Amino acid sequence: MMPWGLRLPSGIPRNALPFLLVSLINATGSAFMWPLITIYVHNVLHQNYAAAGFVLLLQSSAGVIGQMVGGSLYHRVGPRWLISGSLMIQAVAQLGLIVARTWWPYVLMMTANGFLFAITMPAVNAFIGFRWKEERRRLFTIVYVFNNMGVAIGTSLAGLLASVSFSLTFLFNGLSTFLFAVFFLIYVRRVGERSESDAVTGETIAQAPATTRTLLGQYRVYILMTIGALFIWFATSCWNSGIAPYLNQRGQGVLGYSWLWTINGVLIVVMQPLISWFNRAWGQSLVRRLVVGTLLYMVAFGWMWRAHGLYLDLVIGMVIGTLGEMLVNPTVPALVTETTGRSAPFYLGLVGGVSNAGRLIGPPLFGFLFDSFGVSPILLIAALAAVISAISFQCHGMLNARVAAKAGQVTEG
Repeated sequence: MMPWGLRLPSGIPRNALPFLLVSLINATGSAFMWPLITIYVHNVLHQNYAAAGFVLLLQSSAGVIGQMVGGSLYHRVGPRWLISGSLMIQAVAQLGLIVARTWWPYVLMMTANGFLFAITMPAVNAFIGFRWKEERRRLFTIVYVFNNMGVAIGTSLAGLLASVSFSLTFLFNGLSTFLFAVFFLIYVRRVGERSESDAVTGETIAQAPATTRTLLGQYRVYILMTIGALFIWFATSCWNSGIAPYLNQRGQGVLGYSWLWTINGVLIVVMQPLISWFNRAWGQSLVRRLVVGTLLYMVAFGWMWRAHGLYLDLVIGMVIGTLGEMLVNPTVPALVTETTGRSAPFYLGLVGGVSNAGRLIGPPLFGFLFDSFGVSPILLIAALAAVISAISFQCHGMLNARVAAKAGQVTEG
């Protein structure tokens, strides 16, 4: 057996492979549930689309708190117990959805899921950034690709399983989450929480580098980044709270919507060479990747605003939006991690938690708009939000470049 420390020819650490593969399995299980929330609330619980938006509102609200908690506890608890413990409790909540067949128990379980899942998000990103810091850019992208391979597999099966029983989707989701928790508990004990260079220099990640007040005062490293992420997450909530009810209204429901996400997952894998080429040729700057990605989102939502009468129109919108997603989603944690150093867990939680308010605001607003006016105004608002996001990311890059230039002048002087 090859030792865990050996590297693959591609430059990816050998000991990262088990983590990537199990992340794929976990993402597959997660994809059985989340794309179908709106349809489940409407078709099974017999609530309107505004009520479905209310569920997503509570889930996102819990996620805001969860990401901040996860970022703050990373140094105090450590990734091993923080991530594994949260995942185990989350698995119980997911399995609880099997018996939560009435409105308020379902709302409670979904809120708990949102909180517990959010705790793990900044912790997992920080673990990747600290454990393999020399390769973290590539690993953030690879984790993102593997997760979306899971989405492609999971969503292609989700509609079929849900057409038999939604309980099957909850069962697969809960089991995959529990298996990931057990794996991570054992895995971190074997590979450690620090990179080899940290171990050599005797650095430790057990102590937080500064107080919360001090970290919050460094507004330039997070405020515009957070605004940009908030608006793009707000825009993308139109899929669950606009496109999903639109397809359901047209009689294409579960299968039509889940196949859109299957297309999304397949494209993320297939189009990686195109994105890699862009990153090498034009996207050396992480900020540029964010700006181009959000503008692609704008084109996607703008296209669907003008043309959504045919299912093919939505497929085209998904293709363009997926290109934007491939640039934005892995770049946000990479940029936060690279610019905030040892304080990365805190800022990952802060940026992730506050920007998650976009997902909080979107569902109830879009649910109300759909019940009142249909899907068109939702898509127009999403396109405009993507433009605001692009402007925010560009301003973030300009502000930090100016501060860095001033610091260089001071040093030279």
